Amino acid sequence: MRYDVLDEKKALLDQHRPLPVALVENLDEWFRVELTYTSNAIEGNTLTRRETAIVLEKGLTVGGKTLREHLEAANHAYAIDWIRAQVTRKPKDVDERDILQLHALVLKGIDDVNAGRYRTIGVRIAGSTVVLPNPVKVPDLMTEFAQWLKESRGMHPVALASEAHYRLVTIHPFVDGNGRTARLLMNLLLLMNGFPPAIIQKRERLRYIGALEKAQTGGSRDDFFKLLSRAVERSLDIYLKALSGAPQSDSDEERLLKIGELAKRVGVANSTIRHWTKEGLLEVADVTASGYQLYAPDMIARIAEIRAMKKKRFTLEEIKTALDL
Repeated sequence: MRYDVLDEKKALLDQHRPLPVALVENLDEWFRVELTYTSNAIEGNTLTRRETAIVLEKGLTVGGKTLREHLEAANHAYAIDWIRAQVTRKPKDVDERDILQLHALVLKGIDDVNAGRYRTIGVRIAGSTVVLPNPVKVPDLMTEFAQWLKESRGMHPVALASEAHYRLVTIHPFVDGNGRTARLLMNLLLLMNGFPPAIIQKRERLRYIGALEKAQTGGSRDDFFKLLSRAVERSLDIYLKALSGAPQSDSDEERLLKIGELAKRVGVANSTIRHWTKEGLLEVADVTASGYQLYAPDMIARIAEIRAMKKKRFTLEEIKTALDL
């Protein structure tokens, strides 16, 4: 993982502490909207970033959206506010009551019967082969999980937050809201250790789910941990750019590109894009209902790096290593 890079960037950020009050307030509000929008979008909420901001900042409803979608936005924002009130505590002090509190906030008004309560029924993840624990085992597994949190020593803070996310969502202790709760717990641990929260972007949804399922079915956790590490690095960059006065961009809402559009932009054949995708050098951001693969605009820069290394006669494996893929 790129933990040395994260430590360097955090050290740069720490040199500016305490941060200007106005800057902190502005970034806190931005992250509140962005975390809510992206975390809910991963779970299928159709509110856009701007609509999420309207719900949270103006308290208004958006036409054509369900009551549940509005509640999901408001609830997630309240959960972030609760997290920020806990940052003076230590990660070892986080216990089952905190996790249940987070979950209760996530499902408040949506499913009050199950909000803040462990599941008593078997559940499956739609479209996944992952086998989840028997509900009878959930209370004991959660007790073990809380004990692990209390006794964890020597782990890098980002590794700890990532591992906690993985373990909680794999236990899947709730009927609904497991993903949101796991991401909130991850960010609680990051904030307690002085790191900014990690934003898993909407366009990373497929890679995020795929990396998690790979780990849950006996594969390596490296892809999952790398994805979260990059998310933390992005957030550090946002803070450092804000301190320097550099403009921020809402890259997550940039239009995704079909394979032909991407190929034309970078001057390579469609077949090359497909091959590099199959080899894991390029990432698919989404797939249309018709089955077309879509790529985020940042793959343009990735392709430029790949082509530069190909000219130097790097093998595909060497390119993967160089790009930390």
